[in-house]
Amino acid sequence: MMDRLDDKKIKFLEEKAAEIRYDTINMVIKAGSGHIAGPLDMADIFTALYFHILNHKPKKPDWSDRDRLILSNGHICPVQYVSLAHAGYFPEKELKTLRQLGTRLQGHPHRSALPGVETTSGPLGSGLSQSCGVALAARLDQKKYHTYCLMSDGEQEAGNTWEAVMFAGKNRLSNLTAVIDRNNIQIDGMTEDIMPLEPLADKYEAFNWNVLEIDGHNIEAFVDAVNEAKATYEKPTVIIAHTIAGKGVDFMENDYHWHSKKFSKEEAKQALDELRTLKGRVKSEHK
Repeated sequence: MMDRLDDKKIKFLEEKAAEIRYDTINMVIKAGSGHIAGPLDMADIFTALYFHILNHKPKKPDWSDRDRLILSNGHICPVQYVSLAHAGYFPEKELKTLRQLGTRLQGHPHRSALPGVETTSGPLGSGLSQSCGVALAARLDQKKYHTYCLMSDGEQEAGNTWEAVMFAGKNRLSNLTAVIDRNNIQIDGMTEDIMPLEPLADKYEAFNWNVLEIDGHNIEAFVDAVNEAKATYEKPTVIIAHTIAGKGVDFMENDYHWHSKKFSKEEAKQALDELRTLKGRVKSEHK
């Protein structure tokens, strides 16, 4: 069971999310390339997972009873890398090597390269199928770990996602919780213009999923949703997390061009300045 989420813990998680946003955008700026809108909007959820929800041991990343976190939309891996580093999986100074030759921090996560990364991802739409396999294996092995699959809304356009949705619903994989980053953007526009997804909740419900919708920037709401998911024993759960792409940087928010875009020097400075004082919290230079 998760510890109670009291005011002190909520404050800690919110401050940690601010630090993770700062380090995420800083590493992408230093790399000179990389996806950034999604990582910024998923910082609250990654923080809640790595610092409150997941049953894991950073010093023993292959612990057999750990919860599994599968990142399907691997292009948002900068926020996972920062979360892993802050949690103690590898030194934070290594974050400066993102996308450099020979780095462990590749543009998409590579399972054998970095501790804490469960799967290699890149092609969108594969993560939920992988997660179904992991969750089914846990059931067959009579293991109690929980599997979490993080997905983009854009990859709900992929047919193999829906094959996995049907499989999980049919097999009542209640030890599987999927989280959809519903930021409404993809690389070339808004999802509802490119390939409309709505009514998304109704579609999952039709395939025997428990569906929860939350504000993806409300950490307490996300933790409550995960608790409800884990208390649902007859079907898998999907949490549709409504988020703001590029959260925390005014000129980036809800602008699909920042799905992946290089910063100018002026933009980089402005973005870092805004994140240093996100919601009145001053980012400590902790490295």
